[in-house]
Amino acid sequence: MARANRHYIPGCVWHITHRCHKQEFLFKFAKDRSRYLYWLFEAKKRFGLKILNYIVTSNHVHLLLFDTGQDVIPKSIQLAAGRTAQEYNQRKNRKGAFWEDRYHATAIDIEDHLYRCIIYIDLNMVRTGKIMHPGQWEASGYNEIQNPPDRYTILDRKLLMRLCQVSDSKQMSVIHQQWITDALDADISKKRDAVWSESVAVGGELFLEAINEKRKGFNKRKKIRNGSKLNLSEPTEPYNHSFDGKKDTLSQKNTYLWDENYEFSDR
Repeated sequence: MARANRHYIPGCVWHITHRCHKQEFLFKFAKDRSRYLYWLFEAKKRFGLKILNYIVTSNHVHLLLFDTGQDVIPKSIQLAAGRTAQEYNQRKNRKGAFWEDRYHATAIDIEDHLYRCIIYIDLNMVRTGKIMHPGQWEASGYNEIQNPPDRYTILDRKLLMRLCQVSDSKQMSVIHQQWITDALDADISKKRDAVWSESVAVGGELFLEAINEKRKGFNKRKKIRNGSKLNLSEPTEPYNHSFDGKKDTLSQKNTYLWDENYEFSDR
């Protein structure tokens, strides 16, 4: 079966957003969230996926990934999402789609925007009001950054530190905690900023121009200033949950189909 075309750019950081079908709360139990993280760890081992941050909420997933090329990100998402869906449906004797038909990828400028995206991901469940602090949600990269496990680490901590220009592991935890404390004090946690999950790219003007140049051939894009952020957006059209990839219109050209029927190998 043909696979969706991917438009990743090696050396770029991507914020991936993948939602459950019809935004159902299919991850409401910790067991189901832990199975997604198991397969995310497997993707790291099999394909060398570089993970900078993540959170598995009750009905969607956020991933912050470093693109190494060679189709690593699409293969990894295919594995984690596909295996999780298969196991869930088998265990629940359930039929039908687990995920929405597409996941979205937003390019993130590491200059002054990487740490903001990390904060946005960490505070996801705080914004819902279910928790008061990101440390209370077990299925998140926040806890790994603060308390790195000795084994089975999902995050690439060394790469994260390099991109954040931090040389000491303890310093990384301290700085990260300060980001979160400042955001909570400023009530940033209460505000959902859609640019992180719906834009083609978020960053400085030179970064957006570079992304635009590398993505020639796509629909018309426009720059939008949102406070201290610039984001690159494309015209959007509403879509429904019965999207079949043929008749309906994709919401954005940076939003990708993935194959529910993809056959996996344990190799």
